[in-house]
Order: sequence, then C-alpha cells, then structure tokens
Amino acid sequence: MIDAAVIAEGMAALAECDPDVAEGWALVGDPEPRIRPHGFEALLRIIVSQQLSTQVAAAIMGRLEIRLPEMSAEAFLALDDESLRACGLSGRKIEYGRGVAEKIAADELNLTALMEEKDEDVIGQLVALRGIGVWSAEIYAMFSLGRRDIFPADDLALQEALKRLKKLDDRPSGGEARAMVEHWSPWRSVGALFLWRYYRGAPQ
Repeated sequence: MIDAAVIAEGMAALAECDPDVAEGWALVGDPEPRIRPHGFEALLRIIVSQQLSTQVAAAIMGRLEIRLPEMSAEAFLALDDESLRACGLSGRKIEYGRGVAEKIAADELNLTALMEEKDEDVIGQLVALRGIGVWSAEIYAMFSLGRRDIFPADDLALQEALKRLKKLDDRPSGGEARAMVEHWSPWRSVGALFLWRYYRGAPQ
C-alpha cells in the first residue's frame, strides 16, 4: 500500500537522487495517496473510465452499483446487455467487462494470486485481457496492488509534468520518459504520484 508514510519516505529518496524533484517538491509538497481496492470492481472501473471524464465515469459506476450491490464478476455476468447499456456502458466496454469477468469466474485469472507476482508478471497477465492495455495494467498495479516501482510512462500528464520539471523544449515520448526516471527506482510509483501533483499545481 502506498500510503502517506511510504510517500514521505519515497519523496525524500527521490529528492536526494534528483535535484529537479527536490525543487519541485518544495513547490507542491507531498502528493496524496491513491489507494483503491483490488479485484474485479477495480478493473471494471478502469475499463469504464477509458476515454471518459471522471464525472461521466463516476455516474456510470454509480448506476452499476445500484444494479449490482455485490460488484463481483459473477453478478456482472448475470446482468444482460440491455441492463448494462442502461447504465451507460458502450457495447465495446460491455464486451471487455464480460471478458474480464469470465476469466475471473472460470478461475483463469486469480486476482488475489497477482498480489504475490512480480511486477512484470502482473502487467503481462493483465494486458492479456481484452480492454486492458499497458497503462491500465500499470494503474491497477500502482493503485490496487500498491506496487512501489511502477511508472505509467505513456500517461500524457506525466510526460507534460516531466517536460516542465526538467525544463525540456518538447514533451518526452513514453520511452524517453521511462528512461528519464530510471534512476528513480525503486520509488517510481511515488515519482508518478508526485508528477501528477506537479502537473496540476506547478507554475507553467
């Protein structure tokens, strides 16, 4: 779990190894923890939120929660497509949600066992699911599994924050961003949380 104590420890380590982080940290302070439960509901939230605003995604999840007091794979599979569309899910997201739910219900994906897997194995198993790309898998690993050394380098906000932090002329690509923060290991998840805060709060 990446709680406030872990963030404080990680930020101190990042500031020591990267003067730009130290300068940015002085400007915006510690980022807030982002702790989410692990399991089917967390993956479904990731699928629902893709290409939607936070407010719209929250409204869809709210309607789903009314129909699904128990947010489990089995309960999701029991709802017909019409009911899911009425909650605001697109046909493609229904397909993705059912695919994940079926894997869990058939015990082909054990989300509890993922907690004991190495980071790269977690990412590999999740991206094998339709509708779960690398970014989504990394977000799940960070927020739901509490992995401390994950960096979602394809996130545009992180790239833009790095551009500002490092005073670059252009926003780095995902590959460039990943290389730029390699020395942040083993605290790259904390570094990502910091960059999201820096993106929102640092002067441009």
